[in-house]
Amino acid sequence: MQDLLFPDGDAALPPSAPSAPSPSLRPAKAAAPRLARTAAIEAQVPDPALQALAEGLPAHVRLGTSTWSYPGWAGIVWDKACSETLLAKQGLSAYARHPLLRSVCVDRAFYRPLSASQYARLSAMVPPDFRFVVKAPSLVTDAQVRGEEGRGRQPNPAFLSPDIAVREFVQPALEGLGAKIGALVFQLSPLPMSMLAHWPQLLDRLATMLRALPSLRATAPDAVIAVEVRDAALLTPALADVLRQTGATYCLGLHPKLPPIEAQLPMLRALWPGPLVCRWNFNRRHGAYGYEAAEKLYEPFDRMVDPDIETRAALARVVLGTANAGQNVYVTISNKAEGSAPLSVRALAEALQRP
Repeated sequence: MQDLLFPDGDAALPPSAPSAPSPSLRPAKAAAPRLARTAAIEAQVPDPALQALAEGLPAHVRLGTSTWSYPGWAGIVWDKACSETLLAKQGLSAYARHPLLRSVCVDRAFYRPLSASQYARLSAMVPPDFRFVVKAPSLVTDAQVRGEEGRGRQPNPAFLSPDIAVREFVQPALEGLGAKIGALVFQLSPLPMSMLAHWPQLLDRLATMLRALPSLRATAPDAVIAVEVRDAALLTPALADVLRQTGATYCLGLHPKLPPIEAQLPMLRALWPGPLVCRWNFNRRHGAYGYEAAEKLYEPFDRMVDPDIETRAALARVVLGTANAGQNVYVTISNKAEGSAPLSVRALAEALQRP
């Protein structure tokens, strides 16, 4: 099974150059629809092919998107165009009725810690078999205190603090989401060079924090702690050792700041067997700092603009290898991956069932 999941057989962990961008078609954007601001949000009625596609996926493979409050998903996820504010408050219930969307990444927890009651409101909107992927607050995962423009201003004294990680993230999530937790993700923001130059000390701090976290299994049997990085220099056997020793796993991050999937497979191999947590964040064609450009190009996120067939096919192979071994799979996809996250989810589901 390891050979099927990791066919390259390469045990090293070097970063590699980005793959060539996929050809893209950029259709003209449609005129913005009039948005409903008060009406109830209903799910788009799925077509039979979509329903059949969902029924063909293993129960322990959960696909989803990065958050859900996008008016442009009308006709894909929602039955009509609604305001972003209304979707943010009420849209998750309709989202969870989409046959393929059985998970979601709660990105907003990264910007400000959520309370147990806020998590509980989210939990009440979804069925029992739905699973949340939640990003830890930047308060504990960013080594720097940043200004509004995003530049680091000073060292963050709370970086990788065990007490803050438990109090502001893990404990509220456990209390509010309970068994509906799929993965709690500590995404380490890009680190200053001074810290990367002393990465053994960094990994010691990470290990100390991970060991201090409470066990998830009693409350959330499917849950896993995952660590995602933004610096390719951290993709080393030493990081894999820390994760293995602390019972955490590696979050496969698909982002231009990291090498392609194939170069990240050794991290998964080192932790095998185990669940797969993947966040497909951003299309490689835009480069490491093209997030805002991609957002402007892809809005309103209602169509596939830059299909990344190569990445999708590679991800499908890893998902299948993990699922066939009976391990849980959590994959969440951003609109900035290909243009429309729910359409990317559908395309991935199709790839998973293609002969």
